[in-house]
Amino acid sequence: MSEFALYFELGREHILDYVNGYDHILFVLALCAVYLVRDWKKILILVTAFTIGHSITLALATLEIISVKTELIEFLIPLTIFITAVSNLFRKEEAIGKKHLPINYFFALFFGLIHGMGFSNYLRALLGKSHNILSPLLAFNLGLELGQIIVVIIFLVISYILVDLVNVQRRDWKMVLSSAIAGIAFILMKDRMFF
Repeated sequence: MSEFALYFELGREHILDYVNGYDHILFVLALCAVYLVRDWKKILILVTAFTIGHSITLALATLEIISVKTELIEFLIPLTIFITAVSNLFRKEEAIGKKHLPINYFFALFFGLIHGMGFSNYLRALLGKSHNILSPLLAFNLGLELGQIIVVIIFLVISYILVDLVNVQRRDWKMVLSSAIAGIAFILMKDRMFF
């Protein structure tokens, strides 16, 4: 297996590891909670914005250009999930279909910056003293993107079944899912409180 394929697989597995990567999965679900299958382009933009933010700080932290205490990042990650999920609860249904950029795009990009720092220690440990990080970093982030897309596809299938086939109201689906995610994120914040 080539180095590129190895890091690509590590990135994909890192997202799909529901035991260790559940906070990342929760964030992707919180971003997507207000959307349905017909909104797939918006979701793809969201996930890509998150990956871009994530990639920037992952590269900077892996190269040791920036450094933030692990305890702070471990607290901020569930905080980003909580803020995103709670904002979904107050979003009006009419605003979801509008052409202007929804706040979730900014959440995805900005909060991606925070999540990227959370992976930096993991990736730094994998890379060791290697000076060539461009290819592994690209492969890892492409793997993350694929993993996120897999999570989104599973989410869209479930939302399609519930909203389009079973006729659960879109608002109810959004409220239940976002409330559950906010509750889990709140517990994670409490458990990771460092101050």
